[in-house]
Amino acid sequence: MPDQQLGIVMTLLSVLMVLFTGMIRAQPGDLTVTGLKVEYMSNPVGIDEHRPRLSWKLQTRQRNTRQTAYRLQVSETGKFSADGILWDTGRVSSDRSVHLAYRGPDLESGKRYFWRVQTWDNHGNRSGWSDPAFWEMGLLTPGDWAATWIEPGLEQDTTRPQPAPMLRREFQLDGNVRRARAYVTSHGLYEMKINGQNVGNQLFTPGWTSYHNRLQYQTYDVTDLLSSGDNAVGVTLGNGWFRGWIGFSNQRNFYGTRLALLVQIEVTYADGTTELITSDGSWKASTGPIRMSDIYDGEVYDATMEKKGWTNAGYDDSNWTPVRTARHGKVHLAAPDAPPVRKIQELHPVEILTTPEGDTVVDMGQNMVGWIRLRTNGPRNHIITLHHAEVLDKEGNFYTENLRAAEQKVTYILNGGGDEVYEPHFTFQGFRYVKVEGYPGELTKDDLVGVVIHSDMEPTGHFETSSALVNQLQHNIVWGQKGNFLDIPTDCPQRDERLGWTGDIQVFAQTACYNMDAAGFLDKWLQDLEADQREDGAVPYVIPNVLGENAVGASGWGDASVIVPWTLYQAYGDERILQQQYDSMKQWVEFMRERAQADSTTYLWDNNFTFGDWLSFNSDASDYPGAYTDKELISTAFFARSTELLHKTAVILGRNEDAMRYTGLHEAIKDAFQVEYVTMSGRVLSNTQTAYLLALQFDLLPEDFEHAAIRYLLADIRERGHHTTGFLGTPHLNPVLSQYGYDQQAYELLLRTEYPSWLYPVTMGATTIWERWDGIKPDSTFQDPGMNSFNHYAYGAIGEWLYKTVAGIEPAEPGYRTMAIKPTPGGGFTHVRSIKETMFGTTASEWNFTGDRFSMRVEVPVNTTAEVTLPNAAGKEVISGGEELSDGNGINTSEEQNEDLVLDLGSG
Repeated sequence: MPDQQLGIVMTLLSVLMVLFTGMIRAQPGDLTVTGLKVEYMSNPVGIDEHRPRLSWKLQTRQRNTRQTAYRLQVSETGKFSADGILWDTGRVSSDRSVHLAYRGPDLESGKRYFWRVQTWDNHGNRSGWSDPAFWEMGLLTPGDWAATWIEPGLEQDTTRPQPAPMLRREFQLDGNVRRARAYVTSHGLYEMKINGQNVGNQLFTPGWTSYHNRLQYQTYDVTDLLSSGDNAVGVTLGNGWFRGWIGFSNQRNFYGTRLALLVQIEVTYADGTTELITSDGSWKASTGPIRMSDIYDGEVYDATMEKKGWTNAGYDDSNWTPVRTARHGKVHLAAPDAPPVRKIQELHPVEILTTPEGDTVVDMGQNMVGWIRLRTNGPRNHIITLHHAEVLDKEGNFYTENLRAAEQKVTYILNGGGDEVYEPHFTFQGFRYVKVEGYPGELTKDDLVGVVIHSDMEPTGHFETSSALVNQLQHNIVWGQKGNFLDIPTDCPQRDERLGWTGDIQVFAQTACYNMDAAGFLDKWLQDLEADQREDGAVPYVIPNVLGENAVGASGWGDASVIVPWTLYQAYGDERILQQQYDSMKQWVEFMRERAQADSTTYLWDNNFTFGDWLSFNSDASDYPGAYTDKELISTAFFARSTELLHKTAVILGRNEDAMRYTGLHEAIKDAFQVEYVTMSGRVLSNTQTAYLLALQFDLLPEDFEHAAIRYLLADIRERGHHTTGFLGTPHLNPVLSQYGYDQQAYELLLRTEYPSWLYPVTMGATTIWERWDGIKPDSTFQDPGMNSFNHYAYGAIGEWLYKTVAGIEPAEPGYRTMAIKPTPGGGFTHVRSIKETMFGTTASEWNFTGDRFSMRVEVPVNTTAEVTLPNAAGKEVISGGEELSDGNGINTSEEQNEDLVLDLGSG
């Protein structure tokens, strides 16, 4: 059936219908400005970019609309009268609506600035002013911090988890509060309350960074939490990544042994006077119900030890311990660039079951990351324990071996006397199944709720097809991203690891940027990469680096320092990310060059440890031990790739001397690669799929050798009947096949359901992407528990091909200012629909088969253009809007290119 329908796609497009959504004529004045953002954020509070960049979107129902001019105003008061304007650009003739840097007077710490935009278009329309938006500055210099670092004056055994410290202070406010801000950070994690109410809804603050180099602080609007008279502030501290168990070998206290707090509350009264409430020696410390909280192991919460009212004024803290002041410095404090971690959604149990071993297990129906909100009622001191796991074993029993040493256990000790509701605090679990021990009475589905947490990134991509299996694959890709984008891009969210492996995000970044607005998230992570990069340019295996000074320098992993910034530039048109990361990119390439030439004058990088094509296909067959690709070949290939991207970056940034240097280096690496690894017949050393894929994707072969290489690649796929690639080869498999015109073979790989394949885990009930192709083997036994995560996004990199090739949406220039919409029908699909929210607005591509009639619907945002390819439509009858296709009314040009019809479209 798939081959037959492919044939229909390729030969029987007798009629092709094209629909352009929203392309109706409108009256003048239809143009509006929406979606105002500052540094990727809507109305951010507490940023420290001295020249923040402003972006907006345009909306109109009129086809083929482009911005021709804009006017932007900034005000300190929110009033845009003549005497209230801080910066007015006047009318500027420009189509630019993305990343426009503020160029007004210097911005001041703690101030809020309001802005609005007006635009003109190519039809002679002028928009009204947009609704005002704002941004608010944080504390821009260390001198803006009047607060003192404080540490709990408690004696604690830092060799093992300890009760969470609680710090408090009372204060008086002598007047009505007009405005109040709290600036907060910590060593460890913090949760803050004022007068018994939560400060913000962010989780795992201040986030995980390279703490010795960069420590984030958060800014909160606390105006509504304060009142005239007596007030109180309380903060609970958790070990988190700072001094909890992190990495391998029972490693604790990596960044320090003592938790600490820095708080500055700035109050402005109604009469304009101000007051500061800060962390200082007047605070007191104690411990309470959180007896232990660790990211890997979970939490022990004793409700009998709760201190009721401790964050309210009037609480008796006479037996609390004084805090210590500390000198930790404030030079390295920074406002966050990434969206915070938050509670995003809730899941309800789908089943409560009793396992063959007699355990009570709750199935949440989805492998998720977060925790369980527990509701219970029982006697005082009664203990309930929740264990968390991703899968059940072959017999249906609770399975935790793949967690390794991580306990993922939550213990709740009841206070007694009525209904109790509990959620953990400084820990998270990766799980689908929950084993419940000690629940008093009958456990029902209403007693547990799954709280899903991750970095609060805006969803920007949607992909669906007529195939339920492929739709589940896309679901799994998105949920793998949700579970592993928790302040940093982690490799897994459940076992004793949860680290920011550079190789994983290197291969997944493009898919990530399709699914979600990952710009700020990855920007923040890249700053930590540069901070932890060694002086010789070597990039650690994980960022932040908790594996040590020598866990650095692996090809395909360290290349994240170059490939991820380049990916962000392509996805968001963000030239600043290239400027910001340029030195780091260059240092990595220079590290590779130095290593390649350490033992010779060639440009072969063959003298460093690397992970190679991690987890590539292995076999028990005596005549095929596995798809091993020479690691030195891989290293040299990535050396070439990063050098090429560095050259392109230097050109964009106008660094002409570097551009010349690195184009020469790139050519030298290519020459060395061809001499060492390519035979005269076009065979690439190792003769594996990954070897051919890297050589082809990175353009490392002489042009007249490429067809031979693709033939060898296809021959191996046909002989094996499946792909054999690992982490580094898999992302390039289907893109390379499509690039050389072998879409049918790419679809066959996509739709394969036997091991190894993308859909095999789907057929085994997966709800996220697995670390291994056969995490659960066909006989329902497990792979090696030493490394077998069931939530691991790397192989989800196929998502890029789904968006870019199947649906056909990709940027033709960085940031989607112009885009290519070129779908590739096939695979037996009768329907494909994809939506991509860009910096300019919504792009959509949808195609359908009804019998032998092919229809296509596209949407192009205002202020952009698109080259739309109608596959196999040359010489066919093409209908648009019920009429025969013709130029005009949004279609700028149309021309036949081989078998296709290519349209140049304006917006609509």
